[in-house]
Amino acid sequence: MMRQPTLFLTVGLPGTGKTTAARSIEIDQHALRLTKDEWVKALFGRDNPPSASDVIEGRLIEVALRALELGCNVVIDFGLWSRNERSALRQAAVDVGALVEMRYFELTPVEQRVRLDQRLAEAPHTTWQITDDDLAEWATHFDVPAPGELDGGEPLDEPPAGFATWSDWRADRWPPTRC
Repeated sequence: MMRQPTLFLTVGLPGTGKTTAARSIEIDQHALRLTKDEWVKALFGRDNPPSASDVIEGRLIEVALRALELGCNVVIDFGLWSRNERSALRQAAVDVGALVEMRYFELTPVEQRVRLDQRLAEAPHTTWQITDDDLAEWATHFDVPAPGELDGGEPLDEPPAGFATWSDWRADRWPPTRC
């Protein structure tokens, strides 16, 4: 009998420890780790084109869902700043018969800055320059997960207006291409 696979979602702003945790989950839970930044770096080097981000995330999500269908645990390491993103992925996991575990990471802006500077100094090939203005701006766009969202105790939200299903919303948020 095949065990039920788990989708692990790492949630947080840059420099909060998501990738470090995702690497541990990968080993401890025998999970396929999908870290968007590694793919962007491999494909675009020093560039970080915003137009590519959503498409790469979408392709990695499709890989994740297929791996879950095959019984493999998966850890998605994107940040997942919006509740809608997290809800869409929680529903997608349920649709393929998987469990979901969400891990939220937060630090003070000062700790975040220290970690980001350290990462840039020690492994510049893995990251991009991130300014304090970037961090402040991104923090305004981040939906902190509610306790019930984190522990799975609250029901999933309905899809946003204009979308019949979370699958429809997911296809719009993470398009297959940027034509």
